[in-house]
Amino acid sequence: VPEHVWRINLDVPEEAQQNLSFGAADRWWEQTDLTKLILASNKLQSLSEDVQLLPALTMLDVHDNQLTSLPSALGQLENLQKLDVSHNKLRSLPEELLQLPRLRSLLVQHNELSQLPEGLGQLLTLEELDVSNNQLTAIPTSFALLVNLVRLNLACNQLKELPADLSAMKSLRQLDCTKNYLETVPSKLASMASLEQLYLRKNKLRSLPEFPSCKLLKELHAGENQIEILNAENLKQLSSLCVLELRDNKIKAVPEEITVLQKLERLDLANNDISRLPYTLGNLPQLKFLALEGNPLRTIRRDLLQKGTQELLKYLRSKIQDDGPGPNEEPPVTAMTLPSQSKVNVHAITTLKLLEYSDKQAAKIPAAVFDAVGANPVATVNFSKNQLREIPPRLVELKESVCDVSLGFNKISSISLELCLLHKLTHLDLRNNLLTALPEEMEALKRLHTINLAFNRFKVFPSVLYHLPALETILLSNNQVGSIDPVQLKGMDKLGTLDLQNNDLLQVPPELGNCENLRSLLLEGNPFRTPRAAVLAKGTAAVLEYLRSRIPT
Repeated sequence: VPEHVWRINLDVPEEAQQNLSFGAADRWWEQTDLTKLILASNKLQSLSEDVQLLPALTMLDVHDNQLTSLPSALGQLENLQKLDVSHNKLRSLPEELLQLPRLRSLLVQHNELSQLPEGLGQLLTLEELDVSNNQLTAIPTSFALLVNLVRLNLACNQLKELPADLSAMKSLRQLDCTKNYLETVPSKLASMASLEQLYLRKNKLRSLPEFPSCKLLKELHAGENQIEILNAENLKQLSSLCVLELRDNKIKAVPEEITVLQKLERLDLANNDISRLPYTLGNLPQLKFLALEGNPLRTIRRDLLQKGTQELLKYLRSKIQDDGPGPNEEPPVTAMTLPSQSKVNVHAITTLKLLEYSDKQAAKIPAAVFDAVGANPVATVNFSKNQLREIPPRLVELKESVCDVSLGFNKISSISLELCLLHKLTHLDLRNNLLTALPEEMEALKRLHTINLAFNRFKVFPSVLYHLPALETILLSNNQVGSIDPVQLKGMDKLGTLDLQNNDLLQVPPELGNCENLRSLLLEGNPFRTPRAAVLAKGTAAVLEYLRSRIPT
């Protein structure tokens, strides 16, 4: 910083040496002391102690430089209200900083701080404190004294816990703890009566914290955690909530009590394990945005999810009225109706070559269903949305004609060899089951060109798929697959679509770029670092080209 900047209040300007007549604006002897100094986005490696020559400063902005320390003279700027030292290389803050009696805003995000001064709570006038994107592992207990703090940002640090004393911050409206290692939130935080926005995304929470006193809480962001259960009692306390973001957790059910959130405008439940929804969700009067994609929903068709929130809410409302056995459902089996009548649509078998027994929550397919086929050729079998734990053995009776089998949304944990005998099979849908592996005998399905294995429990890419030459489409999203073999994939000449979204791929092998037949390669939602999201967003051709450029020569 040029010397004369620090001395701007002291030095008499050059004009004073000349005997000139001054206009009103140029009367240097009437100038007031400097109050704002902005040195941002330079290459400063240090700040001079001469900063104390500017005692009238109310704002000092040195963000985006290369400062590794701050001068202790900062403590003498007793009029300072805003100090921005963010985006530097600071390893510590000087103790003298704690003497600033009027400081309202302290921004130190994006530095290299591993701890904060223990006495930070002395800055009683502080209203805004941002310490995000540092390397903090703990918060000083003196934080509890910051009773005027309105906004506190602790995001992107290494915090394993929050001190319960934070609850003393009676003015706090916004608390951001995104991307730390929090497993719980102290129950005392629930007494923060002014809290309006709470960000807990990307932590390790297993349940939603309780907030009995947070009557003003408007936004709760807790996506990308490990929350499994939504406790009805916890929801009841959040009467002011407008935004509830819980995407990418492990929530299995949504309690009916969610309807107490009458002010809710945005509800994000994408990528959880939710299989059914309370239809009463449709009655939330303010709801404008509802995200449900990436859940194994049994009651809502995928095309409906894509039509947008209003259509979805309309559908949910329509289901409230007919939540009993409606006119479209089967008559109950009585002594008067033969089993074959109640269960099997014989007309569909003879005219559509379709054998359907779906959405019955049945543990087994009744014999009457197969008996009704007789000598008729069946091309399509739909046994989805039941409670089947195994492949129905009698499927093998249809092996001369069946080419499309749907067994999605069941509880099948292994593939029996009967399925491997269906040599005319072209389409196989096994999504939303409990599969962890496929048998090598499936190699016999030489005509198979589409297989859907989404929402299962595969930890490795099923190797038998590499040996099915006719495969055009492999859907393996929402599993836990950790790696793929690009060399074997290249040998699959017909493969045009490969969906591996939401798996555990830590890296994408560059050789995958050689699979030039791929027209659709979907990799979003995996933990790898490259290719980055911006590359993925450009589409398959760009991703393949990027991968090829990374192949070591």
